[in-house]
Amino acid sequence: MLLTYQFKLNPAPEQVVILETWGEMLRRHWNYALGERLDWLRRTRSQIDRCSLVSEPIGEIPSKPDYYTQARNLKQTKELFPDYKNIYADCQQQNLMRLDKAWKRWLIPDKKGKRGGKPRFKKRGDISSFTFPRVNSPKAGAHLIGNILKLSKIGEIEVILHRPIPDGFEIKQATILAKADGWYCSFSLEDKTIPDALSINKITTATGIDVGLEKFLTTANGESIEVPQYYRKAQSKLARQQRRLARKVKESKNFQKQANSVARTHLHVARQRKEFHYHVSHWLVNSYDLIVFENLNIRGLARTRLAKSILDVAWGAFLQIMQVVAVKRGKLTLGVDPKGTSINCSSCGERVEKTLAIRVHSCSCGLVIDRDWNSALNILKRGSVGLPTPGCGGLDSSQPMKQQVSFVNLRCSRYTACS
Repeated sequence: MLLTYQFKLNPAPEQVVILETWGEMLRRHWNYALGERLDWLRRTRSQIDRCSLVSEPIGEIPSKPDYYTQARNLKQTKELFPDYKNIYADCQQQNLMRLDKAWKRWLIPDKKGKRGGKPRFKKRGDISSFTFPRVNSPKAGAHLIGNILKLSKIGEIEVILHRPIPDGFEIKQATILAKADGWYCSFSLEDKTIPDALSINKITTATGIDVGLEKFLTTANGESIEVPQYYRKAQSKLARQQRRLARKVKESKNFQKQANSVARTHLHVARQRKEFHYHVSHWLVNSYDLIVFENLNIRGLARTRLAKSILDVAWGAFLQIMQVVAVKRGKLTLGVDPKGTSINCSSCGERVEKTLAIRVHSCSCGLVIDRDWNSALNILKRGSVGLPTPGCGGLDSSQPMKQQVSFVNLRCSRYTACS
């Protein structure tokens, strides 16, 4: 299993200039290579039974460009533009690999028949990362020795190792990237110590989780977590900063400085949210062997009038983090169909229609519990069909709902090494 550890770099001013120059030159090369592919596509795409009345390509139609042909042309690029000789060759090849993957995602559908978006030309500053595919090997362009990262054609850069790299982990590649508050390095580590997944007959505790906007999630044994609303709380500060930005002259130094302040605020909100997701994920994985969740259509929900609140809680990012943490701990997760989980009664199965404004589930069988708790119980029942789940919490819904578990004000210290 590959893990990513990200550390902040402390480059010298002249090294910052080199890093920024590499990003700009790789951006131009991306645009040129993408232009080649789009030009070939335009010249070779025509309808079978008619020709265009507007324009037709003239001249010799070039051969189909792909990663291998464009990688072979790197030698010619360096002859025409000698500045590209100053960029490590593997970084240029990785840049073309990224384009090739984006191109194939656009043209070739996946197993479900879905395709990615059309690759776009990059504006200045859009490419702020590049990858060294080999680290600490004889022909590698990156070597990590202690807290010093030695990069080919750039030099030695201090790495702020806020957590040690575990023994036995092999560093596969290093990606240098720029954020609003400085430069970072992401190391891809191969972890060979991942435990085997827990066998079904060894499940001792299980729960279902229902995510929502009033409460971030509710478990099947009645525990709930409040919604932190990090973006909502930062809105007033962001509004002030964006008003100041609107008054600046575009592309001026004051404009760039204020734009960086806005970006730093967004980055802080994103980090708060991610830290919260990791805290909740580790709490769930430590408490249960099996976690059942809903396979929600989050993209569809994000098109409703509740879009801002849904994107603020970031259910998709949380569920992805939770599944990764579960794999690292050898625990199990299972997604189920969300249809009817909030309408059906968890006790007798009868449908009890209710709007979003009704927060209490009241059934004719006598069951009266919180709406989200009822959904969590239904989710657990769907995911545990045919599974031995002794010790499943929340099956006794006659008890009052437990107190909320608060993760909002915690500092990320306990689980940092596992994130």
